[in-house]
Amino acid sequence: MATKTPSIAIVGAGLGGLTLARVLQVHGIPATIYEAEPSADSRPQGGQLDIHDYNGQLALKAAGLFEEFRSIIHVGGEASRVLDRHGNVLLDEPDDGTGTRPEVQRGDLRRILLDSLPPETIRWGHRLKSVLSLGDGRHRLMFDKGTTTDTDLLVGAEGAWSKVRPLLSSATPSYTGVSFIETFLHDADVWHKSAAMAVGGGSMLALAPGKGLLVHREAHGVLHAYIALNKPENWLNDLARDGEVSARVLDEFKNWAPELTALIVDSDTPPILRPIHALPIEHRWKRMRGVTLLGDAAHLMSPFAGEGANLAMFDGAELGNAIAFNPGELDEALHAYETALFPRSAAAAAEAARNQTVFFDDKAPQSLLALFANYRFAPQARR
Repeated sequence: MATKTPSIAIVGAGLGGLTLARVLQVHGIPATIYEAEPSADSRPQGGQLDIHDYNGQLALKAAGLFEEFRSIIHVGGEASRVLDRHGNVLLDEPDDGTGTRPEVQRGDLRRILLDSLPPETIRWGHRLKSVLSLGDGRHRLMFDKGTTTDTDLLVGAEGAWSKVRPLLSSATPSYTGVSFIETFLHDADVWHKSAAMAVGGGSMLALAPGKGLLVHREAHGVLHAYIALNKPENWLNDLARDGEVSARVLDEFKNWAPELTALIVDSDTPPILRPIHALPIEHRWKRMRGVTLLGDAAHLMSPFAGEGANLAMFDGAELGNAIAFNPGELDEALHAYETALFPRSAAAAAEAARNQTVFFDDKAPQSLLALFANYRFAPQARR
């Protein structure tokens, strides 16, 4: 008797959900993605990502998209440097060309995944409103425009504030104690020369206790900066209400080198305020028939291990392969996937939390240099 192909609904067209749909497609298994945004280009997709050879790149290979990925790498983007608040260079490492953690634009990476899928795979403008259990592992998805769909497998891939997660877990993201203010300096080598020289050709970190500048040089001479501050949870709300964002943030960086404070005051776009949230490090749930999570919906963590996007894609690839290798046995596939997911995500979340403390502790930036030395001489510490 032929095995019945299960209906699979993926909520969220981020990197993880797209990777899952693509890996399933490689194995001849159809799936439908339901995405709240009205189109692929309805909003900017964020900055640069370093894609790791031990998870993100493996996911792209499983998706059959590794060569396409190689075509969008920002050559030279793996260069990194660490500065103190006076602009003194404490560490300057060139891009070694090995490709272990190459940088790409998130939007370019998403486009590769989108282009690999039949257009009918994604239902744009479908914001999930609620989910009803139908029994026997099946669920009914209800969207805000009144449409519904029933599915054998529901995958929550819609990020930090997932509406699928409450089916499995009562956990909600909590504030980590760090807030980002995001700025962009365009055509920096022409209009922002001192800042461009300070950043160099790749990423730059300038830290002091409780604060720092985390900056990427992106394509076309863009400097994309995250100004990080250890602040109470309501600090960003007060900042937004007062309306003097740049002046207030600049006040936190008194006596810093002008080429560094330029990254705060010379932004060519309005500053974007981002409180950083995370789920509990050991977040997990009891196995439930017909539903699971991936990416930030499963293991939201701070960005200080650089693992968020990599894990989301790896989750998608691992779940896709588990379904393909257990035809007609969704429970076995989900058990295999989640058994590996929980320790993997907990290890990365613990690393992110530990690194967040190191970045801004009382010894910063020396504590960061020690962390980098540990990674350099014990590379398996990242894995």
